[in-house]
Amino acid sequence: MLNAAIIGLGKWGRTLVASVQDAPHSGIRFTAAATGRPEASRDWAAANGIRVHESYAAALADPAVQAVVIATPHAQHADQVIAAARAGKHVFVEKPFTLDQASASAAVAACGEAGVVLALGHNRRFLPAMQAMRGLLTEGSLGTLLHVEGHFGGPGGYGYKPGTWRADAAESPLGGMGGSGIHMLDTFIHLAGPLDRVSVESTARVLTNGLDDTTAMLCRFSSGAMGTLVTLAAAPRYWRVALFGSEGIAEMRGLDHLAFTPREGEGWLRDFPPTDIERAELTAFAAAFAGGPAYPLSPAEAVHGVAVFEAMVRAANTGRMEAVNPSAPSV
Repeated sequence: MLNAAIIGLGKWGRTLVASVQDAPHSGIRFTAAATGRPEASRDWAAANGIRVHESYAAALADPAVQAVVIATPHAQHADQVIAAARAGKHVFVEKPFTLDQASASAAVAACGEAGVVLALGHNRRFLPAMQAMRGLLTEGSLGTLLHVEGHFGGPGGYGYKPGTWRADAAESPLGGMGGSGIHMLDTFIHLAGPLDRVSVESTARVLTNGLDDTTAMLCRFSSGAMGTLVTLAAAPRYWRVALFGSEGIAEMRGLDHLAFTPREGEGWLRDFPPTDIERAELTAFAAAFAGGPAYPLSPAEAVHGVAVFEAMVRAANTGRMEAVNPSAPSV
């Protein structure tokens, strides 16, 4: 059993704890925590068998803590990952991994030098429908991949008050892209491989809290395929990703539905059972710690995702198509 400390006890940190705390087969249990407001979390922590440390440094110094699960503001991730690695703690970090490629590379290097597991929380990779979709592509059912479309929208931007970190453009550049749309960016990488260049438009149509609510990206993959990605931060919830190939189309409509349309013949629509993807990702982290399969998102992919995100921010600022940093590792 991997004994972990949850770092950050906001809504998402508590969600991660709840996903595994009563699931011993997951291989991980939260026994400690560190948060910026410990007095607001002590009752909740006690009810969950968690001791609250007065600082992150104290959690890292706890010999009973084998790993940290980081659910803190985006700009803190890089330094916290590096500090954990230097303390010999395995690391699971929420997305976005970091906000720039240089810090992402430094964090990966620190974990490699320390010999600790590094896992990034892109939980959509654990959806059965996503795995089936990738299978259609890799087995050749789609033919040559021509184009990828993705859309991840929701009303989250309405809940962010001006002056809070989630409404800070430095913490959440490109509106909802850092909080949610970046999951779709990782989906693009997972399904279609590395991206070479991007163009982005981002604006605020209805929000007045400092956050863009409408962001659209056009991209080209290293394979030559094209892609478009849209994130809305002030709209009804919506998830869709589609792969358009020379021989077929695969489309996820929501998280649990997959449709396939062949160039000729009959297509199909399949429903998949709902999956606790937070539990699945933490279980995979614990399995990697225990010597099982490597976590199914490589450090190279993590760094590449940050490099693409950084290029997207540049593209929105310059109004030009921007190349993804070619020094980013191949994925």
